[in-house]
Amino acid sequence: MKIFQKLGIHTLFFNSKDKRLASSIKMIIGRKPLNLSLYRLALTPSGLGEETSSGFKKSNERLEFLGDAVLGSVIAEHIFKKFPYRDEGFLTETRSKLVNRETLNEIGIKIGLKKTLEQIVSNRQFTGNKSLFGDILEAFLGAVYLDRGYKFTQKFILQRILLHMDLDGMISTVTNYKSKIIEWSQKESKTVDYKVLQINGNQRYKEFVVELNVDGESIAQGKGSTKKKAEQEASKNACDILNIAV
Repeated sequence: MKIFQKLGIHTLFFNSKDKRLASSIKMIIGRKPLNLSLYRLALTPSGLGEETSSGFKKSNERLEFLGDAVLGSVIAEHIFKKFPYRDEGFLTETRSKLVNRETLNEIGIKIGLKKTLEQIVSNRQFTGNKSLFGDILEAFLGAVYLDRGYKFTQKFILQRILLHMDLDGMISTVTNYKSKIIEWSQKESKTVDYKVLQINGNQRYKEFVVELNVDGESIAQGKGSTKKKAEQEASKNACDILNIAV
């Protein structure tokens, strides 16, 4: 069967519906799918999943888990190489902004997953969540990875997914949470200070635990490999607690 897949002979046995689906997938990834069932599963949200005789409900959730990991890995490597002098906090927040649900949802629609899902859904009714196409995109990437391997998936993400991400725009909005806290404190006439509670670890690896106080009252804590990173995390947590817009 694998030989048939590589030669494309298996497509001769596709029915008209399978051929349309395979054609749609080729439009998205640039190659014919070798294992069409993977993509069909990727396009099966839990609301459409059918239960097997053993009680297992088929859905794209496992592929979504896999695709999320592959996407995170590719994006992490990309920004690691693109910004060689930026610290871990910057890289973490940049990756988070690039792969958030709202961004992935928009990209999923742009690359054609909405139209492709309609072929699977047909006339069936189901309720999808607001991040439906972002979830499907991750599952789809999981299918591409299993079908074509890591290198192909990496190239697909960098050439066809990343181009829909406004990397420069997102970089300009990476938040300095400590600055936000200081701005807020000046506006509200509050006194903010940071206190190192603990320094764990050894000479090779240290973990700082920092407490953020407002008018002498403990508001939030943060951890990091440096005091600065711990203060940033404490500030981020404080922004959430104090409902400070970022």
